[in-house]
Amino acid sequence: MSTLVTGATGLLGNNLVRALLERGAPVRVLVRPGSDPRPLEGLPVERAWGDVRDATAVATAVSDVERVLHAAALVRIGRSGASEMRAVNVLGARTVARACREAGVRMVHVSSVDALGFGTRDAPADEETLPADGLRVPYVLTKRCADQAVLAEVRDGLDAVLVHPVYFLGPWDWKPSSGRMLLGVARGLGVVAPPGGNDFCHVEDVAAGVLAAGERGARGERFILGGEALDYHEAFELFARVTGGPRPLFTASAPLARATGRLGDLWAALSGREPDVNSASALMGCLPHHFKDRKAREVLGYRSRPAEEAASDAWRWLVEHGYTGRRRMS
Repeated sequence: MSTLVTGATGLLGNNLVRALLERGAPVRVLVRPGSDPRPLEGLPVERAWGDVRDATAVATAVSDVERVLHAAALVRIGRSGASEMRAVNVLGARTVARACREAGVRMVHVSSVDALGFGTRDAPADEETLPADGLRVPYVLTKRCADQAVLAEVRDGLDAVLVHPVYFLGPWDWKPSSGRMLLGVARGLGVVAPPGGNDFCHVEDVAAGVLAAGERGARGERFILGGEALDYHEAFELFARVTGGPRPLFTASAPLARATGRLGDLWAALSGREPDVNSASALMGCLPHHFKDRKAREVLGYRSRPAEEAASDAWRWLVEHGYTGRRRMS
């Protein structure tokens, strides 16, 4: 089956491309001119040049393929860049979905669990949990709007499945994206843990889940691709063990975390550069993000490895590719 992958230079998209090539499938990628050439270097893929916001470029890229895996997104937990995030995440999803509907092509839309309602470790959320009002974080809002844009096209006849991965780690993190949390802990930025939590999984398991959704998921269905539930203190302990960085000393209270985030906003206003710790990331760090993936396990055969294996594979790749300033691991 010929497949178009958007976001092919990102962590998940690059793993999707490599997983498809391992299966012997023909792969086309939609890439922007000037994007980092390293993720696709040496890979036997067909390149279609353009941006997910460009309807003409997308329609050309979608032609003559049997499936589209839409993994392109702008991911940033902060207050800045909201308009660009809306353009890439919402307009981009709508543009790809419409092109797929018009071409009669099946689509897998990679969303996020952040687009769903959150659960706790004792009562994890599922695909039907409604989002809470008042979470005014641009990334979260744009992913929710992107889902609605895709589902609107489904109502008009698009054959699409939506997947909602939890926090994934692993190799081929060229930017890096989620690997920045590992790098931060290695540099000593994890000595104070936020009070919330998350589910952590391996990017290769997510890639397998995306492919399975394209093969077995029913039209209009949503699937959570889950992982191991950890609070952030436990996660930072694990990341410190993997990276050799300092262990967390304590877990901050929610008021302290939010106050630190406001200081990040102040720094952004003064410097013009928003730090990773800001009011939006502090708010998200105070929340539990826990989900059950029973549906994906039963329908798609989804399986997830332990968080430590995901973190170890991610760290090994970061070391080997020079992101840490350390010698390559044997």
